[in-house]
Parts: sequence; C-alpha cells; structure tokens
Amino acid sequence: MTENFPVETLKGFPTPFYYYDLDLLNRTLDTLQRELDRYGYHQHYAVKANANPRILAEIARRGMGADCVSGGEIRAALDAGFAPGRIVFAGVGKADWEINLGLERDIACFNVESLAELHVLDALAAAKGKTASAALRINPDVDAHTHEKITTGRRENKFGINTSLLPGVLDALGAMRHVRFTGIHFHIGSQITDLYVFGDLCIRANALQDEIEARGLTVENLNFGGGLGIDYQQPDEHPVPDFENYFATFHQLVRQRPGQQVHFELGRAVVAQCGALISKALYMKEGESRKFAVLDAGFTDLIRPAMYGAYHHIENLTSDGDTQTYDVVGPICESSDVFGQDVRLTEVRRHDLLALRSAGAYGEIMASQYNCRPLPKAFFSDEP
Repeated sequence: MTENFPVETLKGFPTPFYYYDLDLLNRTLDTLQRELDRYGYHQHYAVKANANPRILAEIARRGMGADCVSGGEIRAALDAGFAPGRIVFAGVGKADWEINLGLERDIACFNVESLAELHVLDALAAAKGKTASAALRINPDVDAHTHEKITTGRRENKFGINTSLLPGVLDALGAMRHVRFTGIHFHIGSQITDLYVFGDLCIRANALQDEIEARGLTVENLNFGGGLGIDYQQPDEHPVPDFENYFATFHQLVRQRPGQQVHFELGRAVVAQCGALISKALYMKEGESRKFAVLDAGFTDLIRPAMYGAYHHIENLTSDGDTQTYDVVGPICESSDVFGQDVRLTEVRRHDLLALRSAGAYGEIMASQYNCRPLPKAFFSDEP
C-alpha cells in the first residue's frame, strides 16, 4: 500500500536503498516489551537480523540485550549502546580473539555449542584470570517445520550439543575451574509460524531441566532463542508479530523454577516488517510468453529469494495503471537473480519505484558487492 511510503521523498534517494519505518519499529518494540514485562522475561535482540547502527541504537535505548554470533557483532552492539552485561555470545565457530573480546568486556554469557569449545573457553578464561559464564546450547531434536536451510535444532546438526552427549559434557564442565554453568540455551530454527512447535520445545526443555537437576546442578537461566516468524504474504494485515500468544505458550508450558530467568533472542520478528528494499525499474522486457520487469536491485541487495526461494510482497509505488503479470528480476549475471515470478503489479514503467516488503531482517545485513556493485544505503522515515 503506497500510503506506507512517502513516495515524493523516496524519489530523491539513489536506488536501490533500504527504507526503514521507525514508527513501525517502535510500535513493534512497544508490543514486544509489554509482553515481556507481563511475565518478567528477557529479550536479547539477534544482531544478525539487522546490524544497521540506527536500528541497533533504537533497540538498545529500550534496555534490551543483544544476541551476538561474532566478535564484530559484539563490537557493533557495544558501539550502539548495549550493556555488556546484557550481551550473550553464540556461534558454533568462535575464534580465540572473539572469545577474548567477550571475556575482556565481561559479557553476560557464552552460549557454548560443543565440548571442544568449553575446553577452549576454560583455557582462555584462565589465562585472563576470569571465570566465564556459560549456557549449554542443546539440540532438543524438535522439527521446526521451516525451510531446510534455517532449521537448527535437529539431533545431528552443526549447531549445539546432542542430548546423548550432554552427560559427558556436564561431567567435563564440573572439572573446569574457569567456566561457570549458568543454564541451557536452545534455538530450533527461524521463520516458525506454527506455535505448537514452540510447545514441543517447552516440553523437551522441562525434561532436560529435570535431567540436569538430578545431577545436582541448578539451571539459573533458560534461553529459548528466537524463531518466531512474520507474515511475508500480507505485511499490512499483520505488521506486528503475535508476541502475545508466542510468550503465552512458554508461560503456560514451561515449568519455571523459583528465581529462574527466562530469555529470548528474537531478531526477524523485531525488524523484518519495518524495512523495505526500494528499487527502480530499468527495463520492461517482453518474452514470447512472459513479461519481465528488470530492476536495479539484485540479489546482492536482497539475497533471500535466491538463497531460500523466499517470498517478498512486491508493490509498484508510482503507477496507477492496469494490473499486469511480471517476472520481477534483477541485473546480476546469475539466473537465480529473481525476486518473484508471475507477480501481479500495476503496470510497470521505466523509472517506477518498486518496494520489496518485509526486508528489514536478513536484507541489508546480507548485502554483498558481487559484480562490484556498491552496497545499498539506508534511509529512515524521519529523514526529510
């Protein structure tokens, strides 16, 4: 819907670019905070979804934490104003310098993904005379029923610790002098829209807590990661995700112990709907049976359709012509540079502005300079 976009203002920006609706971002954050406060839950924003400095600063000023998966993300979070004591560090391949950065800045927790990583964390903490707080990332073997490339919680996965290996990891952890066990962490996948999947996760988490406590350990923190999906098909119908029922699921099913803290790491659900990729139409190419709208944006600017076959709702912002059917494609010299096939749009003319919606997550952050293309710039709704 073009009323979501200040078209005359957008015409002055060089395409392609990302446009962020700060009003929608703050409405989303307001709703998220209200539902967190209802149960006393904690949120660590998943920086990997979007690390634009302005976006990070807007989230940091709410006092939320940050979920980081690299040393670069830790630095970006700190620069944006996130408190070190609210930063958690996950990732299956943490380099020594990244672990040392976390130790030096006294971050809240390392979400540890293997026994090998635990040994390295213990040694590096010992060298600094510190004790690292660690949560064990466990694979609960819950099928997220989402895209194969964004499912992360199955039994044999590069992420996390399989439950069959957990006793040995806990035994080894008990002998470490510079790592303190603080809880368990999960992340079963991304773009999950069936809430019953999170119900399965809660049930599995309860059983794992019982097993760990039977060994005399206290699970101070339960971290359920993120994964809540958004409505890519109808972004205007559901601009803010269903945080109410999402958190209610955990409140109803998790057997939370007295004093235990419950954490989440939502990313996509926070920022996806507030961002759009704005592109200019370059050519209308007529095939024998298909009509192509060739844009100046390509998968270097938004790779999700090419990588995952992902859908983004596309709108023509500057045309009031009749509706026609197009394959919407980019200029990259790859056949996978396609944003959508058989897309119904008002007649596309040269220099029309098109919006690829719901692109605030895994859009700008994943942009590349393949074909020596410049990275897209970002503009915000409060800019003249």
